[in-house]
Amino acid sequence: MGCCDLTLSELESRVARSLLKFTKLPLRHSLKYGAYCGLAALLSSAGATELEEMTGGVQPPVAMELTAVPKVPISLATQVSRYQNVRSASVVGWIGDELLIRTRFGDTSQLHRVSTPLGMREQITFAQEPIGGALLPPLDEAKQLIYLKDAGGSESYQIFHMDLETREAKLLSDGKSRYTGVSFNDSGSQIAYSSTEINGRDTDLFIRNISQGEPRVVQQGQGVGWYVEDWAPNSSNILISQYVSPTESRLYQVDLDTLKREHLLEPYGAISIGSVAYSGTGDSVFFVSFLDGEFARLYQLDIGTGNVTPRSPEIEWNVSYFGLSRDRKMLAYVVNEAGYSKTYLQDLETETFLELPDFPKGQMTNIRFSPDGKRIALTHRTPTSQSDVYVLEIATKELTRWTKSELGELNEEMLVAPELKSFESFDGREIPVFVFKPSTEGPHPVLIYIHGGPESQYRPSFSSTFQFYLNDLGIALWVPNVRGSSGYGKEYLGLDNGYLREDSVKDIGELIEFIRTQADMDSSRIGVTGGSYGGYMVLASLVHFGDRLKAGIETVGISNFVTFLENTQDYRRDLRRVEYGDERDPDMRAFLESISPLNQVEKIKTPLLIGQGLNDPRVPASESQQILEALQTNDVPVWYVLARDEGHGFRKKPNRDYWTYVVAQFLREHLIATTP
Repeated sequence: MGCCDLTLSELESRVARSLLKFTKLPLRHSLKYGAYCGLAALLSSAGATELEEMTGGVQPPVAMELTAVPKVPISLATQVSRYQNVRSASVVGWIGDELLIRTRFGDTSQLHRVSTPLGMREQITFAQEPIGGALLPPLDEAKQLIYLKDAGGSESYQIFHMDLETREAKLLSDGKSRYTGVSFNDSGSQIAYSSTEINGRDTDLFIRNISQGEPRVVQQGQGVGWYVEDWAPNSSNILISQYVSPTESRLYQVDLDTLKREHLLEPYGAISIGSVAYSGTGDSVFFVSFLDGEFARLYQLDIGTGNVTPRSPEIEWNVSYFGLSRDRKMLAYVVNEAGYSKTYLQDLETETFLELPDFPKGQMTNIRFSPDGKRIALTHRTPTSQSDVYVLEIATKELTRWTKSELGELNEEMLVAPELKSFESFDGREIPVFVFKPSTEGPHPVLIYIHGGPESQYRPSFSSTFQFYLNDLGIALWVPNVRGSSGYGKEYLGLDNGYLREDSVKDIGELIEFIRTQADMDSSRIGVTGGSYGGYMVLASLVHFGDRLKAGIETVGISNFVTFLENTQDYRRDLRRVEYGDERDPDMRAFLESISPLNQVEKIKTPLLIGQGLNDPRVPASESQQILEALQTNDVPVWYVLARDEGHGFRKKPNRDYWTYVVAQFLREHLIATTP
């Protein structure tokens, strides 16, 4: 008997039994189909109140600890749940003529194999934790793959090798250290990678045979920020780099026989370096850099002569990254134009650019050439369509969709795209901001979303949570790229460095004033949200502009720069000191203490919601705990959600879903001021 065949009394009975049985799990993950359908019927009747009283609302996942968070009403969870069944897909690479993709059918993203366009997704990994990354060897028919996985969001990624024929997976790493930057040589017989396994801090470099033997140390004890970039086509050399800051990296070639290291591009001094790869002959290197101007371009370095030639035209936008075909004769690169992707394809033998079909304004990532170089698999998404995988036939320019991910119960026509605006800040500089407006008539309550990084950039993409805020809560979203964001030139990127840190906070103050001039926005109901560095920006905004803000939401945020730098993981500390300042210097320490929200907590009066993962290696959970305790002492309304099985954010679907319920509850109570 189906849901719709039940009488109301039978529905009540079934829902009550199911709820009483499963109250220890989030509602949408615990109700069976019949009970869920019955619940929908009950909530539309007079029985909803009694049901809420009987169950006490939606219970959090067992790994979550709540402080001062009220019960989430079942009615609210039901309202949010229609936005939580959205799936997405991204391409990993080619297995012959088939594709390896990453998508989610349970609680975490796993690897799947797809043999035909819009064909069945065959799941091949079944881990409890999300797959952090995956790599296929550059062969005609890959028989193996490498994937990375951590535990509980710790980001101590481990290397696993899977035989694609037997589906047997084995651990190649030590099970506790951090492993990153894995790459195959051209024959697929060896991998290179970076790891902290020797002393727990330095990112040392290793090579190992897949089939046998112990890893070979290529470089040891040279500090942090080291990565293997690429293997030479004959596997005699590798390219390695050291990341120092957003504007400085160092590139080296290592002879694998002698381990002698040659510093490439040394005459150019401190420069940024993005994507890097050898040419087909191995005697030159393609790289992306702010080499001689404000914006990143694609260049080619002749290793023998040291000559550098631009490969992309000089434009006022950054080249984001590039990809090469297996024979390294075709090159595709992506330009970030005002936050949207534009892709270029070049035949390196004829040095001609090939025309590509127009894509809707959005983001293009994971460009992967087929083994024969005749097709490109890519991931594309827009603000109104989630990530999916497409294949482009280069010769015919025919674009074929390979995955069509589910929108759940959402109607495509209801989805809202942003408008790009700008506002003038305190020093006359124009600051870009993306504005999402509800379709209903204003004035609308406003939520300002601040990205992390700080060197990151908000780029318009699909967010079912944003769509929930717009369509169901009637909230307008304003998403600025304050100074210090990437994507707008080298000068703009450095405008918040060192002692200029709070200039980016001032941008938020000017944005608030700009919003107050908009007739369709409700200036009495403005909130602010962000994560990581964006979490610091939320706290700083509450310190400086709390009289104009009604609510704040921060996840994994920095509350004190000094304690953050002292307690972040060893392998990250020196890199963060370059960005924020060295707390060991007395003058810088005094400055960092002076701008830290924890030391100005008496100025925060605005209600705040905090989310944190206990295992966060970047911003330790102690940062959230200390601001929570300080606000509680001052009797500020503060809700706190701690997930014991998460790290830098909520990656597991039950946790992420429940967090969304709590955020919705908080916004209704403190921003919209509507009783649930």
